Amino acid sequence: MTTPVRGAAVVTGAAGGLGRAIAAALHADGWTVLLTDLDADAAATAAAPLGGWSRALDVRDEAACAEVAAEAAGGTAGGLGLWVNNAGILVTGPSWEHDAATRRRVVEVNALGAMTGTLAALAVMRAQGHGHVLNVVSLAGLIAAPGETVYAASKHALLAFSLGTLADLRMAGLTDVHVSCLCPDGIWTPMLHDRLDDPGALASFTGTMLTPQRVAARAARLARHPRPVVSLPRWRGAQVRLLDALPRLALALTPVIRAAGRAGQRRQRHRVGPDGS
Repeated sequence: MTTPVRGAAVVTGAAGGLGRAIAAALHADGWTVLLTDLDADAAATAAAPLGGWSRALDVRDEAACAEVAAEAAGGTAGGLGLWVNNAGILVTGPSWEHDAATRRRVVEVNALGAMTGTLAALAVMRAQGHGHVLNVVSLAGLIAAPGETVYAASKHALLAFSLGTLADLRMAGLTDVHVSCLCPDGIWTPMLHDRLDDPGALASFTGTMLTPQRVAARAARLARHPRPVVSLPRWRGAQVRLLDALPRLALALTPVIRAAGRAGQRRQRHRVGPDGS
């Protein structure tokens, strides 16, 4: 299935890192992009070379998400064509080390916030009869990641919600409204810049460290050609799905995962140099 480039694209968490790269890739691909972020000034700065359309948005705010969806729908002749739920936060370490407020915040942003954005977008798209929600999940949404347990739990929830919602759309006869999940490996963004010595973040360094631009390019292609789940790189998706299907094997390989993560942190430290960026 191919979705033609049309209308407005909303990107959450777009002031920097992956969100900013996705917004730039979509703009280059012909979308009229509305950049949103909790930091209004940073969103405006990021939007300046991309048409200057930005808005402050807390993804946990249902009314605010609905307002952004309505603004995007009315901002172009093609309506709201794409909504990218990218905003997210990472916490690392054993699950018992996080207090209730931290656990709640991760779930509220990564899972409930993305659900809220999805439903705000779908309210418009269902009325239009077309549209596409692209949820940035993670490989951590496909397997329990040691050291990133709470984060992984939030991403598992988002994946299940996305696929269930897509099935609901098809059950309702809406064949031109899509939901896709992009599940990338670790991405070298500010989320990981200060975690080169963090033992809780080892899982993010076990595979291929991706650039925001590579992930953004894949997101732009996925926006054109919706698919339920896309892993990046593909081989890592196959690997983690195999381990998820064999939990006893995955647990037995924990020492190997730890060693691979430490080696990955060393490689990345060498790659980025002393300034760590």
